[in-house]
Order: sequence, then structure tokens, then C-alpha cells
Amino acid sequence: MNIRSPIRRLLLVVATGVASLIAVASAAAANVTATATVNAGSLTLSTSATPSVSSTLDGTDQTPTYTLPMTILDATGSGTGWNVTITSTTFTTGAPVHTLSTSASTVTGVTSSCTIGTCTNPTNAITYPLTVPAAGTAPTAVKLFNAGANTGMGKFTVTPTVQVSIPANTYAGTYTSTVTIAVVSGP
Repeated sequence: MNIRSPIRRLLLVVATGVASLIAVASAAAANVTATATVNAGSLTLSTSATPSVSSTLDGTDQTPTYTLPMTILDATGSGTGWNVTITSTTFTTGAPVHTLSTSASTVTGVTSSCTIGTCTNPTNAITYPLTVPAAGTAPTAVKLFNAGANTGMGKFTVTPTVQVSIPANTYAGTYTSTVTIAVVSGP
């Protein structure tokens, strides 16, 4: 009897079993395609600001300032950019009616910062100072701040500083103006 024959058979059985396991292991693998759907959100502007200035007449021209912080959210995922516009009515008192100049308000500068998460900082192309248009009825708005294409994606606090020109010969009183700000798509 040849001893090598049972060992050969055993090795053949073991080799066949290993080959079968390899074939089963490769047959159990599969490629799958994962899908991530990213839906567009919206472009919004919000503010709770109630800006005001106070000045005491002293015989000189004065230029007090106020800030107008707002939150801009660009969740559109489009990369088209956006711009903030501003217009206003003339600063006016009650009876007797007195007004400040239609060019009394000037934006002297604007800051912006990402408020949460990952943002693409806005690239602003607006130069300052910028006169805020004013009239009895608010005239056509002008661009106050913008985010160029592929910038401004995320949530930002945008804060303009507005200077109000109060000449020395201004009548005392409480002057009010309605300031209208908006955000629109596109730089």
C-alpha cells in the first residue's frame, strides 16, 4: 500500500476546499452605487435691527452713525452670487414738517462674517462711501453689498455702518425714515 496516495488525496481535498472558499468569497462581493441628493434651499435676508442716532445741536455740522446688522442666508447651492439693495424715504419730522437732505444717509463701510458652518466668504465689489437714495417715496434701490459668482454661499452677518448728515442749521425734532433692504440673486 502506498502511503503517499492517501496524503495526496487529502491534499487534493484540502486544495479543492480552499479553491471553493475563494470562489465563494469572490462571488459574495458586489459593487453598489450610493446616491446623495442635495436639494436647493433659499436666499433670504432677515434683521431685527431698530437703528437710531441721537445728536445735540451745538452750532456745528454733525455726522452720527448707526449700524444695520442683517443675516443673509444663501442656501441655493447655485453659486450665482447675490446682492443686498437699499433705499429709503427722506428723514422727516411731524408737524411742522422739517426734513433732512435726500442725501443725508451714507454707507461708510460694510463688514461680513460667516455665522455658522462652512461658508464661502462673499467677494464684495461695492465701493464706499455710498449715498443711500431717499425721497418722499423711496426711489429705486442701489446695491449696498454683493457676493460675486461662486462666493457668499452659507449664512452670514452683514453689517453696514450708516452715517447721517445733520447740518448745524437743522430744526430740533424727531426725524424718521423708512429704510428698505432686500437681497436678490446675482452679483
